[in-house]
Amino acid sequence: MAAQPEEMALDQQNHDRPNILFIMADQMAAPLLSMYNSESPIKTPNLDRLAKESVVFDSAYCNSPLCAPSRFCLVSGQLPSKIGAYDNASDLPADTPTAAHYVRIQGYHTCLAGKMHFCGPDQLHGYEQRLTSDIYPGDYGWSVNWDEPAVRPDWYHNMSSVLDSGPIVRTNQLDFDDEVLYKSKQYLYEHCRQREDQPFFLTVSFTHPHDPYNMTKEYWDMYEDVEIPMPKTPAFPQAMQDPHAKRLLRVMDLAGKDMPVDKIRDARRSYFAACTYVDAKIGELMQTLRHTGLDENTIIVFSGDHGDMLGERGLWYKMNWFEMAGRVPLFVHSPSRFSPRHVPENVSTMDLMPTFVEMAGSQIDPYLPVDGLSLLPYITNSDQPKPDTVIGEYMGEGTLAPLVMIRRGRYKFVYCPIDPPQLYDLIEDPLERNNLAAGYAPDVEGPITEKFDPSSYFQERLPADIRPHPYSQSDPLLPPSRALAPSPPRTPSPYRNDAIPHASGQKACVSDPRKVLTEFFREVAARWNFPKIEQDVLHSQRRRRLVNSALTKGEITTWDYSPQVNGAALYVRNVGKRGEALEDLETRSRWPRSKK
Repeated sequence: MAAQPEEMALDQQNHDRPNILFIMADQMAAPLLSMYNSESPIKTPNLDRLAKESVVFDSAYCNSPLCAPSRFCLVSGQLPSKIGAYDNASDLPADTPTAAHYVRIQGYHTCLAGKMHFCGPDQLHGYEQRLTSDIYPGDYGWSVNWDEPAVRPDWYHNMSSVLDSGPIVRTNQLDFDDEVLYKSKQYLYEHCRQREDQPFFLTVSFTHPHDPYNMTKEYWDMYEDVEIPMPKTPAFPQAMQDPHAKRLLRVMDLAGKDMPVDKIRDARRSYFAACTYVDAKIGELMQTLRHTGLDENTIIVFSGDHGDMLGERGLWYKMNWFEMAGRVPLFVHSPSRFSPRHVPENVSTMDLMPTFVEMAGSQIDPYLPVDGLSLLPYITNSDQPKPDTVIGEYMGEGTLAPLVMIRRGRYKFVYCPIDPPQLYDLIEDPLERNNLAAGYAPDVEGPITEKFDPSSYFQERLPADIRPHPYSQSDPLLPPSRALAPSPPRTPSPYRNDAIPHASGQKACVSDPRKVLTEFFREVAARWNFPKIEQDVLHSQRRRRLVNSALTKGEITTWDYSPQVNGAALYVRNVGKRGEALEDLETRSRWPRSKK
């Protein structure tokens, strides 16, 4: 039967739409990469080549510096507190719209290969096909417990990744990423042979360079004659760390301990080698795109979920808002559509969800608002508003109250109700060594400066060595009252005046940090209801602990995704029973097609 006009129009529309290939690396610290740092010794020739032809975001951040919460923000375009993305055992509600849902409605074939850290019964969240299992558990076993802060679960990070760093032959992580690449390449081959008239939205998510810090000798040896740079801000006395950093040291089982210099160097060398390994995988993926002829009509987006401290300030892994943990690489490659350039403004991975939706020719449902903002005004360099703002939230291990961050213009403000605030000017102080909030009070009168002793709120829960400093009546660093918090705005607030200058203008530093501090305190008080968020987190943790305890008893049914493979339909098996001639099958499986 001849195709109807509507079907023909849809086929043409699908053919004209770009494919979208989204590549993720796990725990890749943007400040170390050569696309951002000309002195970087990390060898990433494929990423560098792509970046030169891309729109590169120089100040991109995750919205929560932990794997699962960051990824849930990315796919949903919403902040952690809006969707319950508190820790690595949180589940993203199945009725939360994701980029995959939106583009699938637009006719895209949606597919996921690799890590996404989905927990709970829904392991697809809009993806039509998933090529691999995940690398981490899909259950509630890794739920954080704020009710027992002194208890350190056995699944917490420890320092074995550093102490055991170096060359190896094989690891779980290598098994996983090798499968991710193979299945992704096969997907592209299958797409050009089976679905050439349908655009794809393919997410390829590698687990490297995430710890453990090990890599094969092939990549380890690439750094044999390379001077491995040590942390620019080495470990300092742990008593001088900020309260959250002290708690992280306890989480990592590093409190009261020092790391041997040679193991710090080995860990960083292994990490560099792992970055090169990921780069090689991306190079193979690009070669497959070219061989299949899909490269010309494919937008490539590259990013990550968070960074890695790698010994800076004596800290490792992530779980904080310092640049090494919070900043991520981000570029958009499609030189025939977007002129290569560098974008200085602050953006976040939460902005990718509405960006993907617009790339697919759709718009966010106005009745289902998101927190992220499309990056297309930056990508196309249009005159549309560019808020230059990142909002972040962290409620995972190491904190006992919401730890929030606002990055706007040249400033970064970090606030937690149980800790002294932090304010950094990242133009003057890119290594975040000078906390401008130290010694200053907000320059306002009224309820924002009400006396509040945050340590008393958690006094019974906190071990003495990680208890925050109480705010005395004479202490100038006064956090906003926990009672002051209306419903938070749905989107990042543009700056209101020159107190918080934009990165693009690089305006002069404000001489009185109190003015900047005041603006941030006001925004924090208006944006977040800390007592409510804390109660939401505690209720979620308690529910998940109870459910997990029950589900580990008796007959166990897991939520982990297992790709289904029908071996009877592979290759030329049962070709006659499938009603297809052998020659037709061989012709269909060939690429490029035979010209006869």
